Amino acid sequence: MCALYEQATSPRAELSLAGAAGAIARLRGGLRRHSGAVTVAGSLVVGGALLVGLWGKRADFAAALQLAPLWILAAAIVLHVVWLVARSEAWHVCVGAAGGKVGRRRLYRAASLGYLGNLFNGQFGLAVRIAALRRSAPRESPAPSVLVAAELPIVVVEVSLAALTSFTLVGPLGVPWWIPLLCLAFGLTVIAVLTRVARNRREGFWKGLAVMRGLQGRTSIVGLVVFAVCAQIARNWLVLRGIGVDGSVLDATALLIGVAVIGLLPVGPSLGAAAAVVILGANGVAVAAAAGALLTATGALGALCFASWALVDRFRPSAAALPAPLA
Repeated sequence: MCALYEQATSPRAELSLAGAAGAIARLRGGLRRHSGAVTVAGSLVVGGALLVGLWGKRADFAAALQLAPLWILAAAIVLHVVWLVARSEAWHVCVGAAGGKVGRRRLYRAASLGYLGNLFNGQFGLAVRIAALRRSAPRESPAPSVLVAAELPIVVVEVSLAALTSFTLVGPLGVPWWIPLLCLAFGLTVIAVLTRVARNRREGFWKGLAVMRGLQGRTSIVGLVVFAVCAQIARNWLVLRGIGVDGSVLDATALLIGVAVIGLLPVGPSLGAAAAVVILGANGVAVAAAAGALLTATGALGALCFASWALVDRFRPSAAALPAPLA
């Protein structure tokens, strides 16, 4: 043991560790500088893999795409718009608690541009949302760093809900039964830590967490996020049933979690199909990929509808400012 300790603490070992840390830092810096190129490359790789895997089943894939009735596709678009509005309202609550004075309609317009950017990449969509809000209301909106922090309470609640329902992955992915329990404990811990940090730190970046300080703010965020997630689960379930997949609400929930997890990777527009194949591939790769493709398409149309409303709304008079920040 002593020999191993001496080897680990030797100057040569320290240099090796420092070199490895430097290489990781350079890699992360390169990924940040070329995030667009990385996303494009990831989209091409995942899309190419899906194309190769589905090539022999292209007839089944095309047939599955045509199975969903138009009313189900329309309902999927409407439910996606409902999700966009609910999540925009959650952002509105967080920004108001952080000291923002931006009117609801102006904030929604900025959010609509960001959700179009989500089709490319989630991080890119957030950057577009913040840039659009700062450009349209530079005096009424908080600093960019505060706006980034204002997204954290929403993300944490979403992660906690995913942890709460992660038991739906036990069947499709063969996840051990105790993993969901660890995920749930992790989610609850993160919420508790975030609440404590929000109460103890109130300046700079941490001002964006102000919504977590009071019960009213936390309740509003949880309620809006739960409503938004339920709309997405219903959308997944409708599309799955529409193309003939014998999927349950639990399968639709597992698909939503899969989209969230795989969405952390730079896979771009191929996200829906990739997540559906991973989660629901046992029901048939072609049918699962078709379901993912339809979810992506209806999501894109929903985002376009929301952005179209924002474009029309720009020509209407401005609304009143936000109410006082939540305690």
